[in-house]
Amino acid sequence: MSLSKQLYIITAFIFFMIFTGNFIISVKNTKEYLELESITKAQDTATSLGMSIKTLLKDKEDSEVKSMISAIADSGFYKEIRLENAYFTVTQSQLIEANLDLDNSSWEISNLKIDPSFGKIEKVISDSEIAQELSALENEEAPIIENQEDSYTYIPSKRYKNGGNIIFNFTATNKIGKKINTSSIINMHKVITKVTRPIKFDYVPNWFINMIPINLQEKSSQISDGWQTTAIIYVSANSGDAYAKLYEQVKSALIYAIIAFIISMTILFTFVQYILKPLKRIEKLANDISIGKFGVIKKLPWTTEIKHVAIAMNDMSSKIESIINRLNNNLENSTKRLSHDELTGLSLKQNFETDMKSMFIHKSTGYIFIIKIFDLATFAKSHTNKEVNNFIKEFANNLTKISMENKKITAYRFFGSEFALIGESFSYEDTIKFTKLLQNNLEELTIKFNKKDIAHIGATPFNPIGTIPQMLQTANEAYQKATLIGTNEAYLGDSNDLSRDMQSWKELIFDIIDNSKFSVKYIGDAKLLDNSDKLVMQEAFTSTKDKEGIDIPIGTFVSIAEKYEKVIDFDKKVITKVINHILVKKVKHNISINLSLESINNTAFIAWIENIVLKHKKIANQLVFSITAYAVAKDMDKFKFFADEIHKCGAKIIIKRFESKFIPLNNIKDFNLDYIRLARNYTSNICNDNSKQSFVESIQELSTLLNIKVLAENVEDQEDLEIIKKFKLYGASR
Repeated sequence: MSLSKQLYIITAFIFFMIFTGNFIISVKNTKEYLELESITKAQDTATSLGMSIKTLLKDKEDSEVKSMISAIADSGFYKEIRLENAYFTVTQSQLIEANLDLDNSSWEISNLKIDPSFGKIEKVISDSEIAQELSALENEEAPIIENQEDSYTYIPSKRYKNGGNIIFNFTATNKIGKKINTSSIINMHKVITKVTRPIKFDYVPNWFINMIPINLQEKSSQISDGWQTTAIIYVSANSGDAYAKLYEQVKSALIYAIIAFIISMTILFTFVQYILKPLKRIEKLANDISIGKFGVIKKLPWTTEIKHVAIAMNDMSSKIESIINRLNNNLENSTKRLSHDELTGLSLKQNFETDMKSMFIHKSTGYIFIIKIFDLATFAKSHTNKEVNNFIKEFANNLTKISMENKKITAYRFFGSEFALIGESFSYEDTIKFTKLLQNNLEELTIKFNKKDIAHIGATPFNPIGTIPQMLQTANEAYQKATLIGTNEAYLGDSNDLSRDMQSWKELIFDIIDNSKFSVKYIGDAKLLDNSDKLVMQEAFTSTKDKEGIDIPIGTFVSIAEKYEKVIDFDKKVITKVINHILVKKVKHNISINLSLESINNTAFIAWIENIVLKHKKIANQLVFSITAYAVAKDMDKFKFFADEIHKCGAKIIIKRFESKFIPLNNIKDFNLDYIRLARNYTSNICNDNSKQSFVESIQELSTLLNIKVLAENVEDQEDLEIIKKFKLYGASR
C-alpha cells in the first residue's frame, strides 16, 4: 500500500474517531439539555396552571377548568395535562340523587358506611361546626349558619385508588320521621379532566426516535383549599418537540462533519501530493539507478527527513556512476589489450571474426585477404629478435597506412607471419587496384630489408551464405595459388567460386522450414558456479541437413532464410517446439532460444510471442530469448523495445557471444537484461592471461551493479573454470 493511501486512511480514521466522540458527546449533552428544559417547563406549567384553576375547583365539574387546561394543551408542547382528585368527596345530595328508592322529599342521611374492601369513609367537619367549637372555647355565642350540607371524604383502598363504582350504605330519615336503610352506587372519578396530544413529529424518522430515547418525567403540582389538598395537576412534556430539535441538531452536525471531512481530505490530498512529490523523484532516481541511469535530484525537498534521503540518493548515484565509469574504463583498456596485437597494434583474429559477423548482419559485400610473410623463420635465424620485430612492425605499418588511406580496408594480425584484410564493399575491379598498390609497397620492403620475397596475397569474395571458416579456407587456398605464381604475387577468387547457386539454396531452405525438417537439440548445459552444480540453462540448437544428409551451417541457413523472408516462420516453429519440450518433459531449468534480427524487428512476430507466452504463463520465466551481440548492435533501439515487450509477458532476455566491441559498455544498462553470455575468447585460456582476467572481473562487477547474471561459454579447461569461479560469475557451460 502506498504511503499516500496510508496517510489518507489514518487521517480519515483519526477524523472519524474525533468526530464520533464529539458527536456522541454533543448529542448526549443536547439530549440532556432538552430533557431538562422540557421537564422544567412542564413543572412551571403545572405550578402556574394549578394556581390559575385553584379558585375554580370549588366545583370540580366546572367546564371552565377543562377549557383552561385545553387552552394550555393546545400549544403542542405538552403530551398530556391531567387534573386528578386528591381525595374523593361525597355530599348528602349526591347520595340521595344516586339512590333509586328515595323520592324528592327532604331526607337526612345518617349511619353512612361502605364495604371495607372499597376503603373507608369519614365525615367532613363543616365550617359551622368548627366555628361553633371555637366559640364554645371562647364562651362566645356561635354564629348561625343555615343550610350547611353534610359532606364525606372517601379514602379508597389500593384496589380503588383510581376510583370506580362504589356502594355507599346509609339510613335516610325524612321530616315525618320515616327511616329507610338503603344504598347508593356512585362512580367516583379520579381524573377530573385530561387533554392528550400526539408525541411525534412527521419529519422525525422512527429509527431516530428508537435509536435515541428521550425520557421526560411527568411533573405535578398540588392544588390546596386552605390546609387541605383538593386536587393534583399533572403535566407531561411532549417529547416530539425535543426530538425535532435534537434531529435538527444531529442533521446539522452530520452535514458540517461531511463538509469538514471533504474540505480536510482535499487539503490533505493537496498537501500529501506536495509532500510526496519529492519521494516520486527519489523513486524515479532509484529506478533509474537500477537500470544504470545515474542522475541526481537537483531540486531538493524542503522537508528535512526527505531532503536527507534525497541527498543520500544523490550521493549514492554519483558514487555508483563513478564506480561504473571506472569499471567501463577498465573494461575498455582490457578490451583493447585483448583485441589488439601488442607488437603491431593491429586488431587480432577475434576482431576479424567480429567484423565478419557484422558483414553478415548488414548483408555486406567485399573481399577477404589473407597475407602471409614468406619464410619468416629463415629471416629470424639470420637476424636478431629486435630486427625481426622491426621487420614485422614495418610490414604492419604498411598495412595500417593503406587502411588509413582507404576507409573500406581493415587490417588484422592473426598470429606470427599471418595477416588478413577485409575490403568492405570491394568489387572485383577495386580488389585488383588495391592488390597492385599492396604489391608496390611490398617491393619497397624488399629493397629496405634486402629480402627478395616478402609476402603473398590470397583473396576471396565475401560469401553472404557461407561461414567464416569456409571463407578463410577459400582465402588460404587462393594464397597457396599465389605462392605458386611468383614472389610477392597475389591470387584473386571471384563469385563464380561459390559452391551452390542461390536458387538451389532457396528451394532447400523453403522445404526445410515449411515441412519442419529440422531437429532441436539442447546443448551448452550452463550450471551454477556455487559448487551446487545445478543446471540453470540449456540452449535450443537447431540442426538441419541438405539433400545429401550433410549438416548445413546454422549461420548459412539463417542468412538465406533472412534473405528470402522465411526466418520468422522458422523462429516461430523453433519456439513452439521448445515450449512443447518444456511441457512434455517437465523441464525445470531455463531454455535459451536463438532469434534472428529480422524476427525481433517485426512487430507482428513480437505480438505472436507475447500471445503464445501468455498462453503458457506458468513456464514464461523459463523462456530466455537469445540475441547475439552483433545482432543487437545493428539496431539497439529496436532490441530495447523487444526486450521491454518480452519482460512484460514474464519471459527473459540474454545477449550471447557478448563482446564490448559490438555493444558499448555504457549501453548495457539501457537494455534491462537478465543474462549476458560472454564470447568464448574472453574465457579461453583465461588462467594465463591477466588481461582476460581483468576484463571478466570488471564485467562481473558492472553486471552485479546492474542486476545482470553473467554466464561463461564452453569453458573446457579446469584451471580456466577455477579462475571464473573466483570472479563469482553466475554460471558456466563446458
